[in-house]
Amino acid sequence: MKLSLLTLLALPGLPAAAAEPAASPAEETSTESPAPEPFSFADFTWLNGNSRQKDFPLKTKYFTGQFIADVNYVYDFAGPADHTLVGSTNTGRTSEIQVQQLGVGGDFNYGNVRGRLMTQFGMYSTMTPRNDASPARGQWNLGDAYKYISEAYGGYHFDVLGGLNIDAGLFMSYIGLCSYYNYDNWVYQMSYVSSNTPWYFNGVRAQFFPTDRMKVELWLVNGWQSYGMFNRSPGVGAQFLWRPTGNLSFVSNNYVGGDTLGTPGRTRYHSDNSAQVKYLEKPTSFISKAAFSLTADAGCESGGGVSCGGGTADKPSQSFLGVMAYNRFWFTDETFALTLGSGMINNPGRYLVLVPPVNGATAAVNSPYFSQAPGTDFKAWDSSATLNYMPSQFITFALEYNHRHANVPYFAGAGGVTPPGGNNGAPGATVAGWQPDLRKTENRINLAMMVRF
Repeated sequence: MKLSLLTLLALPGLPAAAAEPAASPAEETSTESPAPEPFSFADFTWLNGNSRQKDFPLKTKYFTGQFIADVNYVYDFAGPADHTLVGSTNTGRTSEIQVQQLGVGGDFNYGNVRGRLMTQFGMYSTMTPRNDASPARGQWNLGDAYKYISEAYGGYHFDVLGGLNIDAGLFMSYIGLCSYYNYDNWVYQMSYVSSNTPWYFNGVRAQFFPTDRMKVELWLVNGWQSYGMFNRSPGVGAQFLWRPTGNLSFVSNNYVGGDTLGTPGRTRYHSDNSAQVKYLEKPTSFISKAAFSLTADAGCESGGGVSCGGGTADKPSQSFLGVMAYNRFWFTDETFALTLGSGMINNPGRYLVLVPPVNGATAAVNSPYFSQAPGTDFKAWDSSATLNYMPSQFITFALEYNHRHANVPYFAGAGGVTPPGGNNGAPGATVAGWQPDLRKTENRINLAMMVRF
């Protein structure tokens, strides 16, 4: 879900590079300097959620190509019989080598006209649509229409102050600090804040850069992580990104929308806020760099039988509170890195909790085996340790240990979440005489190889 701090080097957050016309004599003698590119005053490849690429071998005058390959193997200590993970947006299966994401695309620009297309094949092409409930409305299957696309938009760059971009289509959301593309992140398995906040928006956005250190972004979108609209009103939101120095980054993302399928009177409010600080940089030392990130999210739902606070038995409270923190160390001239992190959420009503795929359940059908009734309690926390080997700026190897815990049975146990003989009946339907094996704790190891250029 998962605005994020997306890659800001030759990627959607920046104005498209304009083709340079032949200079007139007046232009040749002009003393005016062009406005600096946003955030080009420092190297921000250290950021969590930002690409560490400094070179772009597929860059041409009008098109900058991009290739992404993310392959993983997950060892779950519970050993689910159906090899299924629960509650993750980064991985879906265990004890198998899986292509999590394979994307081909890039950025187009001609003059001030810009565009971006990025495909997605592999696990993402089924995991991403299954967590969007909006395709349940209407005669045409939006999940199929967009399943192989992660980004697809066109736009225009206006030369106003530091720049103004207007884009329309499918674009990345803020994803609670982390990036939708695992290569960009300090960790492989995001904590709950990132896993349960939106990964994409479908609509229109305006990106305004008052200076080369600040971005203001406005959204008019179909809804919260939705290809379509849940009810009759769109979602609106804004991002404020400020990087006063090369060692600091602050971002605030705020959203309001009516995003409960079949409940038009309910409104969702959400605020996501992150700070990142690079506090050490000694290129010749064993620990060559160190930085930390801190994220805090708060939100609620109101109307349609629920309230933001002061809930009663007839009108329970539905809210979201989450935090996550990471500290990263780079070693031996940034060839290796170690990230330690932890996070927690409290989500009464479970309106942002990922639905366990019991008997093929999706966000559209929900699950009788995991109640999402108003006011239903859900608390969870996690911790992780991630070791990265980065022999080149274009490849990352990851070895990661995850521990996750919830106050209710949620993660797949040894029996898994698939009925005997495979999924039975309609997706998410109850199967007589059978119960999924859900546990309160999960421990696993992630192995991944990620390529990006």
